[in-house]
Amino acid sequence: MPLLCDMTSLVRSKNAGPFLLTLDIIFRDAGSYESVVRSGALSAESIARMYSTPVEDVKFYLCPEIHAIKATLPRVVGSGDPLDTDVYGAQQVGPLMNLEILLDQVPAGRI
Repeated sequence: MPLLCDMTSLVRSKNAGPFLLTLDIIFRDAGSYESVVRSGALSAESIARMYSTPVEDVKFYLCPEIHAIKATLPRVVGSGDPLDTDVYGAQQVGPLMNLEILLDQVPAGRI
């Protein structure tokens, strides 16, 4: 079972303002992108579970033209807050990196 990090050329997190975090997942090729989309491993619901946030607070975007997925969600604490341990939001990719993709359960032609 491949890991998400093995199918991508870039997985990053960064601030989208002081109170939001954005996740950018850019795939190596169209086939990898389509396989992950069809698998359902990445969705607003799965991001909400991974980052312990309400699903209604997750904005989730599929970008097939550039083989990318983007999600935006609230930060746990605002950037620069005394309790903030990641001012730039760049260290929040952990839950995504080892996400297992179940390719054998992907129905053909679902995209």
